[in-house]
Formats: sequence, C-alpha cells, structure tokens
Amino acid sequence: MRAVPGLIVAGAFTLAGLPACAQAWVTPRGDGQLILKFEAMRADEGFDPVGDRAPLPAARRDEAASLFAEYGVADRFAVLFKGDWQSGEDAFVDYDGRGPLELGVRWQVWRDERGAVSLQASVADGGEGRNAGYAAPGEGERDWEVRLAAGRNFSVTGRPVFVEVQSARRMREGLPDETRADLTVGIRHGRNWTLLAQVFGGAADDDGPRWVNLETSLVRGWDDWSLQLGWRTAVWGRETPASSGPVVGIWRRF
Repeated sequence: MRAVPGLIVAGAFTLAGLPACAQAWVTPRGDGQLILKFEAMRADEGFDPVGDRAPLPAARRDEAASLFAEYGVADRFAVLFKGDWQSGEDAFVDYDGRGPLELGVRWQVWRDERGAVSLQASVADGGEGRNAGYAAPGEGERDWEVRLAAGRNFSVTGRPVFVEVQSARRMREGLPDETRADLTVGIRHGRNWTLLAQVFGGAADDDGPRWVNLETSLVRGWDDWSLQLGWRTAVWGRETPASSGPVVGIWRRF
C-alpha cells in the first residue's frame, strides 16, 4: 500500500506533465495535444570534418515556427503530425519557406505502472527549408523513419522523475540515411514546474555529418496549457554548425 501513492504520482506526472517529450507513453484514446514551438539558432563557428570548432565564413541564422499534433485513435495507437516554417541565412544562401511535413503513427508496445515502450513509424515530405541541419535549403525529398522509445518513472528524494531513451533510423531520398539517439530527463517540482534536460544526437551514413545537441528548459503548467522556455546548444559535431539559441514552446492538451 505504501507504493500506491508513488505510482499515482508517477502516472499523473506522465499523462499531465510531458506528453510532448515522453513519447514512450502514447496519448490515450480520445485525447490529443498541440505543441507550437519557436526556435532561433545562431552560429559563428562550425565543427570541421574532425570535430574541431572553426569560424564560419559568415554568421549563420536559422529560425523556425513548428507545429506538432498528436491524437489517440485507439487504446494503444495515436496519429501524429509535424510541420514547420523556416527562415535563415548564411554566407551562401538566404532562404524562407516550408520545412518538412511529417505524418506518422505511434503504437504502445508495452506499459506498466511506471514504464512504457512505444514504436513509431512516419513519412515526411521535404520542403524548401533545411530538411537536415547540415544540408542546404531544399535538399532532400521524402523520408521514412522508424523510432523506438522506452521510458521509466521513479522518485528521487520525493520528487517525480522520468527518464526516456529513443533510437531511430531515418531513410532519406536526396540525403544520406541517418541513425539518431535521444535522451530526456524530466524532474517535477511541485504541481506546476518541470525541469527538462535533453540530448539529441545523430550520424549520417557514409562517414557523414555528426551532431550532439544539449537542450535545457523549464516548463510551467496551467491546467491543460504549458509554457516551455529553454536553450539549445551544439556541444559536438562534424561538418555541422555550432548553433545555439532560445526555444519557446506552448503546449495545449485536449
């Protein structure tokens, strides 16, 4: 019986706190979420082919306004949509246009009181913006991705915590295929505050570009709404920009 309150807190933390980040837990049937996010990345340096930082020919700017939507259509299935509008410039190009549009489905493979595993499959149509951070605007056509996510809830000194790992394989037309891996740690403080630490990494095939980005953010919830304020920075890479900048997200659950 002592474990019951902890399990209840963990479940509430998952369902009401971080559905946008914790993809191992599928949105329940009849529920949905919308996430509008704004990003403004800047870079004066880039990572060279051996991973050392070097000055860029000119400052690089990449901005995006994105929309993510997910809706539970069955007890263990949800459909999702991603899209964005981008603008930016560097020493060689000045661009403004639609980014990739992605449609997918997520299946809850397994779940208990504290953990969950999901499998996601999606297809994306490339746009006029950057379809990959290392590519020129407009490069890349259609992509297919398969993603596995596993998460676990637990308690540290009485605070609800979750950890999630994701691994994905992205098959691309017009760009090299990629392997990706993400790690997310979330710590709840009180009823309305959550601290997030996330690491996003990836590698293109054929000894291509590499990237590791770190993002930390604070999330404040109000009933079905949440506001996320964070900062993302590239901590290591190869043939990629050393970008950093703010991230602002507005979440709405329904």
